[in-house]
Amino acid sequence: MRMDHIAVIGGGAAGLLAAVRLLQAGKHITLFERGERLGRKLSATGNGQGNVTNLHMGAEHYHTDDPALLARALRRFGAEETIAFLETLGGVFLPDARGRVYPAGRQASAITDLFRRELSRLNTDIRLSSQVTSLKREKNGFALTTAAGCERFSAVLLAAGGCAAPNFGTDGSAFSLVRPLGHTVLPLSPVLVQLKCDANDVRGLKGIRIDAVLTVLRAGREICRVRGDVLFTESGLSGDATFRASSYAEAGDTVLLDLLPDVPKARILSALEKGEGADCLLCLVNNGLGRFLYKKSEGDKRRLAALLKGFPVTVKGTLGFAYAQATRGGVPLSEVTETLESRLAPNLFFAGEMLNVDGDCGGYNLQWAFTSAYLASEALLCL
Repeated sequence: MRMDHIAVIGGGAAGLLAAVRLLQAGKHITLFERGERLGRKLSATGNGQGNVTNLHMGAEHYHTDDPALLARALRRFGAEETIAFLETLGGVFLPDARGRVYPAGRQASAITDLFRRELSRLNTDIRLSSQVTSLKREKNGFALTTAAGCERFSAVLLAAGGCAAPNFGTDGSAFSLVRPLGHTVLPLSPVLVQLKCDANDVRGLKGIRIDAVLTVLRAGREICRVRGDVLFTESGLSGDATFRASSYAEAGDTVLLDLLPDVPKARILSALEKGEGADCLLCLVNNGLGRFLYKKSEGDKRRLAALLKGFPVTVKGTLGFAYAQATRGGVPLSEVTETLESRLAPNLFFAGEMLNVDGDCGGYNLQWAFTSAYLASEALLCL
């Protein structure tokens, strides 16, 4: 075993960035990916358009057990550094009006191709369809087992992802590698996911999309408030605003939708008075949604106006990891150093969704993948 031989476990965003940085610096690495292709989840990010980061970067957009450590990490490698690094590989990356940064070509798979091209140039030792089933601490490093046998490495970067989107190969099985080493795995739950709601609250509204202010209430107390796209589905709510709120919502909460956030209630009432029956809602909301609300209000226009400013939907849960974009939980930051090295197993590093960090919708989770990979690779370069 070479004393500088590093195993990178996981060929997603974090593993790819770390592998490229280590190889560019002359380190000897082997990249293990359980799937048949590198970067499958990265190639689907941002609805396939590649939302790599957000200019409005800050720890307030994340959920973790150590916000201070996270804030320091983002100061070391944030949005500007991510854009600069990606552009060294090729391409141009530009923000939209909300600060979400995409490749100019708006194609997520092209970002993966940038990494693949650089790894090819660097003659990387890549093991596809190679799942690591065991990771054991030894005197001079780690013994790593796959179906092909056991290999030994001086250091390991574990960037194998969480449980979200298992169709991309991230089913949470990698957490079984760290429990025998003494690490805690905080409870895992899906975030940035569709909300399941009471069927009676959304029946007949499937496919209707609105711009709304979405407020999550728990026992009458406001938990969060976001504005954006809300899509009614067969089982509940989807859309950008829903994904952001899903990080806060729990079963039993009430989602209150302001369907006309830019229109005061008095103006709504004035418009309603000009029509009869469900036609009073013409040009106020989608006709199908209008008929639903009119029936719910029993024709009472004051009640109808109240529903337009606060349509209640009861949360029953989420659609689960199969539909989630990210994972909450994992190895707590309290068990790693500033460089994301294990406090329990020296020379073992973590990146991405393996750690208890999840961000809001809008490029924040991919930024964490890149930030954590940068911190870990910086430390690995010093070994």
